[in-house]
Amino acid sequence: MEQNKKKVSKGLLQSDDLYQYILETSVYPREPEPLKELREATASHPGAEMATAPDAGQLMSMLLGLVDAKKTIEVGVFTGYSLLLTALAIPEDGKIVAIDVNREPYDQIGFPIIKKVGVEHKIDLIESEALPVLDKLLEQHENEGSFDFAFVDADKVNYWNYHERLMKLLKVGGIAVYDNTLWGGSVVMPIESTPEHMKPGRQYTIELNKLLAADTRVQISHASLGDGITICRRLY
Repeated sequence: MEQNKKKVSKGLLQSDDLYQYILETSVYPREPEPLKELREATASHPGAEMATAPDAGQLMSMLLGLVDAKKTIEVGVFTGYSLLLTALAIPEDGKIVAIDVNREPYDQIGFPIIKKVGVEHKIDLIESEALPVLDKLLEQHENEGSFDFAFVDADKVNYWNYHERLMKLLKVGGIAVYDNTLWGGSVVMPIESTPEHMKPGRQYTIELNKLLAADTRVQISHASLGDGITICRRLY
C-alpha cells in the first residue's frame, strides 16, 4: 500500500481509514505514473486541497472513455491533474479547451510533467475568466453541440452560468461533471455550525444542486466521491 507523506482527505466517508482503503486498493494501483507524479507534486502546494480527488478522477477517466471523448472543456485547472487525466484519455488528435484565471500553478507544477508525457499539444490553456471564453466559443456556431465532455472545478458562484453555456456547447449525450457539489458536507450543516469561510460556497452549492435536480435537459448522478461530484448527461 502506498504511504503518503501528507494525507489530504478528499472523502466524505465517515471513516478516513475506509477512504484510504478505497484509494490504496482500487485507485492508486490503476493510477498512471504521470498522474501519480503530478498528485504527489501538488501535495506540497499550499492550495493542495483544491486538486481533483484521485477517486473522482478515476471515474472521470471511465466516463471519458464511455463517451469516446475527443473534444472537451475544462473550467478551472489548478496544477492540471484532471487536465492530464483527460489528455491521457482522449485520442492523439483530441483537443481540450482549458480555462483558468491563474495559470501559474499549472506552469510551475503540471506543465513540466504533461510535456514530459508528450500530450501538451492536446491542450489549449486560456488564462481568463471563464464566462467570456465560453461566450466567445458560442459566437462560433460550429461549436454548438460539438463538445463531448466538460469538467468544472472553479468559482461556485458561476456554476449555473457555466452550466447554461455548456448545455449549448455539449453534444446530446455529452457529459458535464461538476466538482465540490457537497462542499465539505456543509450542504447539510446548520448555517450557524458552518465555518465562516465555507458559508458563501455552501449557499451557492445548495442552490446549484436544486437547479440541476430540476433541469430536465440532463440525466444526473450526484456521487459522494471526493468532495462530491455531479455528473450531468445532456438529453436534448
